[in-house]
Amino acid sequence: MFNLSEYPYPSRRTAVVAKKGMVAASQPLASQAGLRVLQQGGNAIDAAIAAAACLTVVEPTGNGIGSDAFAIVWYKGQMYGLNASGGAPELLTPEAVRQRGFEAEMPSSGWLPVTVPGAPAAWAGLSARFGALPFAQLLESAIDYAEGGYPVSPELAVKWQRAHEVYSQRSGNDPDFAEWFRVFAPNGRAPRVGEIWRSPDHARTLRLIAETGSESFYRGELAEIIDRYARESGGLLRSTDLAPFQPDWVDPISVAYRGYDVWELPPNGQGLVALMALNMLNGLDLSGYESSDRHHVQIEALKLAFADGKHYITDPNRMKATVEQLLSPSYAALRSSLIGERALMPEPGQLPKGGTVYLATADGEGNMVSFIQSNYMGFGSGIVVPGTGISLQNRGASFSLDPAHANVLEPGKRPYHTIIPGFITKDGAPIGPFGVMGGFMQPQGHLQVISQLLDHHQNPQAALDAPRWQWMEGKQVAVEGELPTDIVKELKRKGHEIQIVRDRKAYGCGQVIWRDENGVLIGGTEPRTDGCIASW
Repeated sequence: MFNLSEYPYPSRRTAVVAKKGMVAASQPLASQAGLRVLQQGGNAIDAAIAAAACLTVVEPTGNGIGSDAFAIVWYKGQMYGLNASGGAPELLTPEAVRQRGFEAEMPSSGWLPVTVPGAPAAWAGLSARFGALPFAQLLESAIDYAEGGYPVSPELAVKWQRAHEVYSQRSGNDPDFAEWFRVFAPNGRAPRVGEIWRSPDHARTLRLIAETGSESFYRGELAEIIDRYARESGGLLRSTDLAPFQPDWVDPISVAYRGYDVWELPPNGQGLVALMALNMLNGLDLSGYESSDRHHVQIEALKLAFADGKHYITDPNRMKATVEQLLSPSYAALRSSLIGERALMPEPGQLPKGGTVYLATADGEGNMVSFIQSNYMGFGSGIVVPGTGISLQNRGASFSLDPAHANVLEPGKRPYHTIIPGFITKDGAPIGPFGVMGGFMQPQGHLQVISQLLDHHQNPQAALDAPRWQWMEGKQVAVEGELPTDIVKELKRKGHEIQIVRDRKAYGCGQVIWRDENGVLIGGTEPRTDGCIASW
């Protein structure tokens, strides 16, 4: 029998072109769920909701019903931003964390890193404002796959097995994680490639969300179930934390780059990091650089941007710096002046006074969506609410317990968020959505994909296929094995501490949809996962 996880030879994907609509997601079944909605008369927003809900079932290794979500929407000639990230429960304080034995930093599993999930509210909010079809209709595919099951795809099986190993080592016989093993390892192990996995619990929960427009999750039956289980098992999340939650409509932020405008959402997300790095590179003509020099200056700009991002980005209501300050041309010039011939140790600048799923959709009317949702680290906290299939995110793990840190834990506060959707426009017209998922790799992936698209004029598929690097810390940089050896040698000569990491999943997974001047949609999907584009 052949091995569905083994591909010993180089392969080539081509860009997908279509006119009436396109859905690019990391799982074929989710892409097709979005396409089905388009063919039923839905628009790009409907398709994004359908694909996102479906992904909670067909890719539970990266997201779930207990996720947060963010979106950039182009609808009838205007751009909108949605921040559906939740804050820390009112009972979650640094003192409460320390009382449970965590003195230095937030734990990454269990109840303590659980924050209020925003994804169900994002789906309902997008549908209410922009949707063309009834909300309940959009969740039908997700419910069907949860109820009837689906065969596990190759890359999904690998991620699932890794998660099972991690939870097995981390949780042991801890009763808090018993429901995770019951739901996601029903045979005492992770599902294998081609094996059918189903979850009636997911189906029941998604049906309640569909019937109530997500109200049940925040102010109804599901909220009561979550509250009751938290009280029984030592969790700090309460129905009083869920009830007031509403996603925030925000104005996306941008920088001009190579004749285009690149858009991200404002903090508490880290899209600002990608924009700061692009802003530093704006003054450099990368086309005149040798290949190794281009990689060097991109890495250096990214390092400086990350130093600022980790120092300043947090809940926007508590930031000590403004987006305008961080994206000002003068600050970009000041930071880029630090980029020299040798790799530097990044430090945050002094301002002038004054593991996720990503999907992209487009319809024939010009509407487009850049959408991302995540449980943060794989399955998230490991807490699954019994009988619901709701795997709760561990987004609170990124809070600091240092009272002097910008991202210090406070009740109700939203943490520094890694998931970021991106969008490109030109002269006020939409070009399309793009994104690269993968924790702190995301702004790095955004920078590299944008450079491939706009500096090197590569098509969306080629831009995603290109070998990537990932800055880790200090001067440490991981690179894919496909990066040419002469570039690797030159980067080492410049002082970068290079490590070749051949696990391609470490470099993020992305999707791109590009709309040309004739309205033709050109899509690229990630070769590092089970990505698929469905179009018509």
